[in-house]
Amino acid sequence: MLTPRQLQLLHFINDYVLRHGVSPSFDEMRDALELRSKSGIHRLITGLEERGYIRRLQHRARAIELLRAPPAAMDWDATPTSVPFGAANVVRGRFGGAGPTPVETDGALRLPFFGRIAAGTPIEAICDQNNSRDVPEALVGDGEHYTLQVVGDSMIDAGIHDGDLVVIRRCEQAENNAVVVALIEGREATLKRLHRRGGAIALEAANPAYETRIYRPEQVQVQGRLVGLIRRYD
Repeated sequence: MLTPRQLQLLHFINDYVLRHGVSPSFDEMRDALELRSKSGIHRLITGLEERGYIRRLQHRARAIELLRAPPAAMDWDATPTSVPFGAANVVRGRFGGAGPTPVETDGALRLPFFGRIAAGTPIEAICDQNNSRDVPEALVGDGEHYTLQVVGDSMIDAGIHDGDLVVIRRCEQAENNAVVVALIEGREATLKRLHRRGGAIALEAANPAYETRIYRPEQVQVQGRLVGLIRRYD
């Protein structure tokens, strides 16, 4: 298990590599974590290396190789934090970064409802912009958002169940370990955890009964990132 500081540094390194293609310098890592000296960074890197998340390449500048994707900052096997929303529970979280947080449910917004999204075997993308759903205002931040209904149980270990209404922020890029809506070869949509592995993209389930699917980058188009969900109890 990683300490909060180790996890913070690992996410910073991962995000930096995605943006710049190289690992950050020790000074950049120190500044990002607001540490006074490089010795603290050295200790954190040693801890990450001992746990198999990174590898230092000797005699090279900016020579940190990521070996494993950063884990979530909160254990998603635990019950997500939620609050009532009428006859529903509402959850907000990074679903792969920081854990879920309670939301205020006073006030609602109507967002487009684009139909069902598979959380199992990919299904043909459904895009019906004539329908909409009410969601708490606190789930909607900057940018464009829409909703989908989850079909299947392949993301159940991430707290995402069959029948949940998920809130998606539209985007074309997402960090490793994010749960995304991925359009595969322009015709099939699925909700999966995103990992970049060298020159390939892995769409990973959160259920050991489902296999990880590997694609070439040109086969996968990110169409949004999961930011919250609503679960109703009838």
